[in-house]
Amino acid sequence: MTISLRNRRAGAAATATALALASLAALAGTATPASASGRARASGPATAATVSAPASAAALKPASPAASTPPASGDPAAPSPFTLPRPTGPYATGRDTLFLTDHERTDPWVPAAGARQLLVSLHYPARPGSDGDPAPYMPEAEARLMLAQRGLDAPEWPGLVAATRTFSRTDARPAPGRFPLVLLSPGFGTPRATLTGLAEELASRGYVVATADHPYESTGTELPDGRVLTCAACDEVDAQPDEAARRKVLAAVSAGRAADFSFLLDRLTGPRPVWRHAGAIDARRVGMAGHSIGGNAAASTMAADPRVDAGVNMDGTFFDPAPARGLGGRPFLMLGTDPGHAPGAGDTSWDEGWARLDGFKRWLTVRDSGHFTFTDTPAIGEQLGIVDPDAPLSAVRSTTITRAYVTAFFDRSLRGRPARLLDGPSPAHPEVLFQRH
Repeated sequence: MTISLRNRRAGAAATATALALASLAALAGTATPASASGRARASGPATAATVSAPASAAALKPASPAASTPPASGDPAAPSPFTLPRPTGPYATGRDTLFLTDHERTDPWVPAAGARQLLVSLHYPARPGSDGDPAPYMPEAEARLMLAQRGLDAPEWPGLVAATRTFSRTDARPAPGRFPLVLLSPGFGTPRATLTGLAEELASRGYVVATADHPYESTGTELPDGRVLTCAACDEVDAQPDEAARRKVLAAVSAGRAADFSFLLDRLTGPRPVWRHAGAIDARRVGMAGHSIGGNAAASTMAADPRVDAGVNMDGTFFDPAPARGLGGRPFLMLGTDPGHAPGAGDTSWDEGWARLDGFKRWLTVRDSGHFTFTDTPAIGEQLGIVDPDAPLSAVRSTTITRAYVTAFFDRSLRGRPARLLDGPSPAHPEVLFQRH
């Protein structure tokens, strides 16, 4: 893999970025995710990384004007020049945050911590012109740990990433009506914030979206009291003696997330909902999507909870296999990298999972994509000046494709709307390959 940098740094920073992208590449397909300490294990032979960087700062070409003119390091008042892609739907979007405790379950990774807890971002359709401050992207402590795990340790970058502009407002008044609910689960070792762009898009198109952080399964989760939880589950994976044992732990991660989301559904749609705008949720229409192991968790949750009507796996290995009996005829979308998640490619769990899905289903792969194509990573990475020639799909195309196909799938599955985009190849999206449908 050749790494090119298009920002103002060379030398040590270029080397760090090359190592970071090599680590990210190891997460694709059947690779085991990197631990919180920055190590990564892959099921196949390691890929050598080389660095292609100009010899002088004058030769560096910024990925964007924003990336070339950051605020002065250490100035907390300076706004980040980074921004997420603007949502395209007709609604404004609001965001709330919930901190929930499941007193019936002990945390599976750190039992001494006591009851299982969840941090949840709720994006929802809002009235235009609502008051409220712009919703923050992520705490700086989370950004620092996420970047450090990937070898990106430039001192000003955590502040820039944390301050990325979003398009949701806190305290926004919800739009009138009741809307389908979509649950989102991030990749292993990855904060929930990295799915913000997709959450905002879905909310702008008339969905309530609940994105959960699963404590001790991310590089960093900052609790309301300021404590930051790191990835004990990653360390548990690293401690295993072989690949089979690691896969068993990762299967437990996916199954545990299913329990998290069943609890969350109880608290959002039960007789005494905890969210102040719970009346905006139509509990008869619930979908779930996830990235990486979060995609596996979508299938695990559907298998465990009949309230979830449809699911999307974005480039995640099925460590916890889909049930042999299927998912009760409920629809499922598999959206992944090409060729890594094409039929007969490295991740055979997709071939096995496809055979077990028993409802409407689609298996799509995206040319020139990478494991993190379906998250905010391409948009923020380009603004940091990071380019990965092994995943050359631009941030604009990554965002457009992910939004288009995930939204079309939920429109069809939860709203009964026509979704011609799922019928076959589209001239508007030549990168998307229909593998089986």
